[in-house]
Amino acid sequence: MLSHGPEPAGRTPSPGRSPRFDGWIAGIGTASGTRVVLGHWARSPFGPFSDVMVEGADGWRLLLAPSRETADFVAGTYVFDEVRVVPVRVRITGRHWTVSAPPLDLRFSTGRRNLTGLALRAVPGRLATRPGWIALWDRPARLLLGARTHGSARDGRHQWYGARDLHPVVSATVRHEGESLGALVPVEPPVRFGSGSTPRSPCVVRVTTRVAVEQGRSTTTGAAS
Repeated sequence: MLSHGPEPAGRTPSPGRSPRFDGWIAGIGTASGTRVVLGHWARSPFGPFSDVMVEGADGWRLLLAPSRETADFVAGTYVFDEVRVVPVRVRITGRHWTVSAPPLDLRFSTGRRNLTGLALRAVPGRLATRPGWIALWDRPARLLLGARTHGSARDGRHQWYGARDLHPVVSATVRHEGESLGALVPVEPPVRFGSGSTPRSPCVVRVTTRVAVEQGRSTTTGAAS
């Protein structure tokens, strides 16, 4: 079981370094039209932290992050209409996830690794982190999963998404201010936080991302592991 709440403040990456983020990304759709993307980072330059991106049926994009430092970093890469700094807590017990990020509460369960997950796990870690390999799989990922593996982001950053493991989300309950947002459905239409998206089918992907931070310009490269 893992449990992470807000991380200590004041741990901003230094320019010229290549900070590393290790964790998970989950994408979930609801019958109300709201889509939720959870980033759960066990290791990062900010310490362990989680953030939640929400897009409503009306297109309003909200970021919930546990500190001003993490909020600024995420909002510097993706596009939001509103950013809130709130406690974001994630608890994992086996295949069951519980997420609290006021005003949002999320519970979901994952299933056994499917054929896609098995195929992704067969890719050696060093190969999966290479931008050339990730770029090679951009078109197949768009056709098969409805998600891109790389693309331009804000502030001159370029993001690379590799994938080495995937578990389907088989059940989910999402509440906003205590009200249910409806049954679990595919993540459609795609979220509009940036060039990347999540797979069409609700799932959890384990991710390792490196971010090269330079003065006046940043480039993001990443891979799921």
